[in-house]
Amino acid sequence: MAGLEVEEISPAAPAFSGVMVAEVKSVEKHPDADRLNITRVDAGTGELLQIVCGAPNVRAGMKVPCALAGAVLPGDFKIKPTKMRGQASNGMLCSAKELGLPETGADGLLELPADAPVGAKLRDYLDLDDTVFTLKITPNRADCLSIKGLAREVAALAQCAFAAPDIPAVPAANAAAVPVRIDVPADCGTVLSAVRFAA
Repeated sequence: MAGLEVEEISPAAPAFSGVMVAEVKSVEKHPDADRLNITRVDAGTGELLQIVCGAPNVRAGMKVPCALAGAVLPGDFKIKPTKMRGQASNGMLCSAKELGLPETGADGLLELPADAPVGAKLRDYLDLDDTVFTLKITPNRADCLSIKGLAREVAALAQCAFAAPDIPAVPAANAAAVPVRIDVPADCGTVLSAVRFAA
């Protein structure tokens, strides 16, 4: 009745478990496979894990998602210790696609920020245990096309206090001005001499 139709409710990420934030400590070429590397990874377990990885972007020092032995990835894909071309692999370094997350465009592993805490559960670090609401907003409710506008409307409907989200202003990246010519000023409520825009 409020005109804010919830069209779909979905999880922020598919179900997976046993995936931690890890740091790649070293990378060396696999002796028997051109496209594979042997990595040693700190996943917060107290010891470095040897994991064979074929991702083209793997390098020492990067933070990545690491599926430990016993982890279950989307599609009920279970991770267990194995050997790849004779080398032990005790887990799996993951790409966004393997975790069912939106792909960033980079080829290979999902690279996490440098300050990502080693040993943290990836679901907790990325706030993946959340719900996405898809709303069907009608053209006459442009005031609800933003998080702030929607929060204000829900507060009014629920008759509760409105806690405005803190949304910092984004400064203009370009100070250029575009001249505007008004041919019929009598028909314009406000006359503008220039319109500023952000590049």
